[in-house]
Amino acid sequence: MMLVASSKFSAHRLSVAPMMDWTDRHCRVFHRHMTRRAMLYTEMVTAAAILHGDAARLLGFAAMEHPVALQLGGSDPAELAAAVRVALPYGYDEINLNCGCPSDRVQSGCFGAVLMERPALVAACVAAMQAESPVPVTVKCRIGVDDQTPAEILPRFLETLATAGVRHVIIHARKAWLQGLSPKENREIPPLDYPLVLAMKQRFPDLTLCLNGGISTLAQVQDMLAQGIDGVMVGRAAYHDPAAVLIGADRLWGEDFAPDPHQVVADMLPYIGDHIAQGGRLHQITRHMLGLFTGRPGARGWRRILSEGANRPGAGTDLLLHALDQVQAAPRSAA
Repeated sequence: MMLVASSKFSAHRLSVAPMMDWTDRHCRVFHRHMTRRAMLYTEMVTAAAILHGDAARLLGFAAMEHPVALQLGGSDPAELAAAVRVALPYGYDEINLNCGCPSDRVQSGCFGAVLMERPALVAACVAAMQAESPVPVTVKCRIGVDDQTPAEILPRFLETLATAGVRHVIIHARKAWLQGLSPKENREIPPLDYPLVLAMKQRFPDLTLCLNGGISTLAQVQDMLAQGIDGVMVGRAAYHDPAAVLIGADRLWGEDFAPDPHQVVADMLPYIGDHIAQGGRLHQITRHMLGLFTGRPGARGWRRILSEGANRPGAGTDLLLHALDQVQAAPRSAA
């Protein structure tokens, strides 16, 4: 059953960032077992891949994943509009345009963070997408790229988006250096500028603005919300230590859903069993679960058993339960 948020954008009080090779449908099902409310995002999918590839494989997801957003990559308004039309029957709660990814492949295709230099093109893209979409079209961007001055470029970029009808923007609070830094370095080296993002909320009070970058705890999420930002998007921390970020997160919405990590494993068993019965491999799911017991006794044994055994032919839920035994039986010093 689809969850209906109490207000249009309330699911964005906390969201899990789109992360290539990580936030696939199995990862999102796993995360949904820890939070009923947070917005989950797909990996970035290019519009061209949807139009010329296996759309069902790229777009399919489980009903329990709602609320879930599809992130698209592209810079051709007609192509993006066509991709939105293909995606519509799948029932995503939001369509997001990537204007923040700094990878070489994205740059060569003239989309991602390089679009920060082409606000008029972004406006044309979102207008074309909105014309096809009954759900919100949102944008994820940086505060600027290369030699741009963020305090100058970001407000102009946001104003262009608002004029085009965009009402919700997720801002990664770092500049992206398209020349000289790798995608990994672009997630760590450029300094974070939270005050600039908070200032944009004051300058554009009618926009729903969410902050991304460097947030790793629920306490930090709560602090940013208290400072007036509409929502916080968490990336790597939600993947590497999901229990710390997602279990208990529903209290941000006044709900006391906080399952024990052991219960999360138990709740995943039917899904994993179905996946294996349909010809899938255990590793395709459990690779996303390695960090579930981070910092807890037995976490090392949990990771070791799954890392070594889940990709072997015939590996099934019995291996997962064996790994869970390591956590339950571990002495306090075995984390």
